[in-house]
Amino acid sequence: MNNKKSSCRAITTMFLTAILIIQAILILYPIAFTVSASFIKDNSLSAVGTVPFSRPFSLVQYHRLFTETNYGHWYLNTLKVACMNTIISVFVCSFTGYIFSRFWFPFKKTVMASMLVLQMFPSFIGMIAIYVILWKLNALNTLWGLVLVYSAGSIPFNSWLMKGYFDTVSKDIAEAAYIDGATPFTAFVRVVIPTARPEIIFLALTSFTGPWMDYIFPRLILRSDEKKTLAVGLFELINGRSNDNFTMFAAGALLVAVPFIILFVKGQKSLLMSLAGTGGKE
Repeated sequence: MNNKKSSCRAITTMFLTAILIIQAILILYPIAFTVSASFIKDNSLSAVGTVPFSRPFSLVQYHRLFTETNYGHWYLNTLKVACMNTIISVFVCSFTGYIFSRFWFPFKKTVMASMLVLQMFPSFIGMIAIYVILWKLNALNTLWGLVLVYSAGSIPFNSWLMKGYFDTVSKDIAEAAYIDGATPFTAFVRVVIPTARPEIIFLALTSFTGPWMDYIFPRLILRSDEKKTLAVGLFELINGRSNDNFTMFAAGALLVAVPFIILFVKGQKSLLMSLAGTGGKE
C-alpha cells in the first residue's frame, strides 16, 4: 500500500515538474530570442536562428539605435511623461482617496458612483473629445498634454484604490495626532501617509509603468519626431514593408525593460505588502 502511494506521489511530482518546465520554456524562450536578436549584426529576424545566442555577438544594433534614430530623445520623453504622471497621480489620488474615506460632504456617494461608472467605459471612446480639448488648450504635440490625459484618466480608479486602502487604516492613528494638536492635513502627511506607504508605492509603480509603452494616445497627440515616445518611435522602425529593422527594434525593446527591472526590484517588498493588504484593521 505504501509502495503504491509512493509511486502515485512520484508520478504526480514528475507530472507537475514537467508542466512547470514547459511553462518556464514558454515564458523564457521569447525573452531569450529577443535578447539574442538584439546582439546580432544582421537586420532581419531570419538571421537570428531558432536557437538563441547561436550567432556571433555584436553591438551593432545598439550603435545604430543611438546614431541612426532619436531613440535617446524618445527615451527621455517617455521618462518625463512617466515621472510626471507618477507625481501627479500619487499626489491627487492620495488626497482624493483619503477625503472619500474619512470625510463627509454633499453628494459624496454620487461623486464616487460617477467615478466608478466613468471607469467602466474604454478610454478610446473619448478620443475625439480629448483631441478637441487638447486642441483648444494648445496642448497637441506637447508632452504636458499627454501627461494631462494620463493623470486625469487615472484619477477615478486610483482614487477608489486609495480609498479602499485608507478604509482599512485605523482612525485611531489620526485621532491620536489630533489630540497632540495636529491639524487634519498634518496628521495625513506625517501619520497616515507613512502607514499607507506600501499602497502608495504600488500606485507609483502602476502610474509609472502605465504610460511607458502606451501607443494609442501618443500616436494621436504627438506629431513631430522630437516629441515621440518610445512606443511610437519603436513601432515606426518596423512599420511598413520597406522597414527591416527588427533586430534594432529588439535592442530598443530590451532597453525599455531596464526601468521596470529596477523599479520592481526596489519596490518588490512594498508591492507584496500592498497586495497582501497590510493596512491596520479597525
